Amino acid sequence: MINYKRLDHVYISVPPGKDHDAHLFYTTVMGFAPTTRPAVFNSSKGYWYQLPGIELHIGTEDGTPLSYQHFAMEVADLEAARKHLVANDVQIVEEIPIPGRNRFTFKDPFGNRIEFLEFV
Repeated sequence: MINYKRLDHVYISVPPGKDHDAHLFYTTVMGFAPTTRPAVFNSSKGYWYQLPGIELHIGTEDGTPLSYQHFAMEVADLEAARKHLVANDVQIVEEIPIPGRNRFTFKDPFGNRIEFLEFV
């Protein structure tokens, strides 16, 4: 069984070269407050925004079939969630470590990417 705490963030994609336009839209039109994006992601372009109870992450993609678009759930026990998924034949993908968070991703049977994370 998986003990969910909350929806942590949603990641959406914009075309290459449109990251600045997206930033302007989400700050000036939508009124979203930018938040700090961890340094481990400095090799790619993107922005993070803090909303009430959730974050929005924006990055660029070139349209390849392996999209980074996903939603992320905070869970109470990441290892228990991992064991549950593996026991149900779900393939886990280890991701770049983010300080203060343990995490992994996987795909549902329909190709949607999902991230599970636990703050440490």
